[in-house]
Amino acid sequence: MKAVFSGATIFKNGRFEQGGEAVAKTTSFDSLFIDSTKYIIFPGFADMHVHFREPGFSYKETIATGSASASHAGYTTVCTMPNLNPTPDSVENVKAQLDLINREANIRVLPFGSITRGELGKELADLEAIAPYVCGYSDDGRGVDDNGLMREAMERARALDKLISAHCEDGTQIKDSPEAEWKQIERDIKLVDDIKCKYHVCHISTKESVALIREAKKSGVNITCETAPHYLTLSQVNVRDEGGFRMNPPLREEADRLALIEGIVDGTIDVIATDHAPHSAEERSKGLKSLNGIVGLETAFPILYTKLVKEGIISLERLVELMAQKPYERLGIEPNGFTVYSLDEEYIINPNEFKTKGRSTPYAGERVLGKCLATVCDGTLVYIDDKIIKR
Repeated sequence: MKAVFSGATIFKNGRFEQGGEAVAKTTSFDSLFIDSTKYIIFPGFADMHVHFREPGFSYKETIATGSASASHAGYTTVCTMPNLNPTPDSVENVKAQLDLINREANIRVLPFGSITRGELGKELADLEAIAPYVCGYSDDGRGVDDNGLMREAMERARALDKLISAHCEDGTQIKDSPEAEWKQIERDIKLVDDIKCKYHVCHISTKESVALIREAKKSGVNITCETAPHYLTLSQVNVRDEGGFRMNPPLREEADRLALIEGIVDGTIDVIATDHAPHSAEERSKGLKSLNGIVGLETAFPILYTKLVKEGIISLERLVELMAQKPYERLGIEPNGFTVYSLDEEYIINPNEFKTKGRSTPYAGERVLGKCLATVCDGTLVYIDDKIIKR
């Protein structure tokens, strides 16, 4: 049985072509023939930075609910961060996560291994042993403050041809200050220039970070970076609910947001990743003691399409590049599916309709354009008409 999407506008080779057809396998329906002349087909989106919380914190999210959330939004590949229990710092621990992924995921889920054991920043994880099982290394949630340890991690990652994806937060600086972010980026750029490893910066949020990465690229440093939709569309003047929408790094000044916009326009920023980070309602109801993190998969495309593309800030082609081309290139993997969108459908974001367990989003109540209608991963239909389909 198969699902046929006919007559759609399809994104191919960097441009849109009208009147195309896409086909997927399905075992959950009789054959479907869908007139898609009003729809658009994108490559499956890829998110280099999500938290699916399993193993260890399944009350927040699971591989099943996280991948359902992703497919609901058009993602066919995501990379999960290693702040889990157990931390994926050994073969045994990584395989515990992979067992869950193989059993529960309806899209491609690639784990990051940790840079240091337990993400404690004291000694390196077993980087060589876990290399065949991970897409790269990260200590997301905290920076690696020890210069010598980071140098050794980069040297070993280079020998393994693996990516270092760094959460840059200098523990010697004031917590949440711009300097805590950009000073560690500045340090790492010098190390990468010397060591020549593959290096990626997570969720940049400051104007200084953009400037440093722009100059590093001009000098030939092997560096890429990501920012998140909330840093591009919100600043401190927009959201004052410090309990409900706390995040790390925090929202910055409007000047920082505008610098990030300039960075995606001129190509300094390579990737938009969501940093999808669900927590329980109780954990997000403690005011200034609330845990950091918002959910982002199911709001990313509509928010960016509405606020950036429809406002004429970037083209739709550039948004596809940021969400569905550059992530695959940096990960060194092939795209693995497509997603069908109605760009004309207008609706109000309602967190109660999310597939993720998380509900914390600064975009609740926003009127947006762009709704995911179907997602196909590895040739198989995994989402259609608000139904999640297990592969």
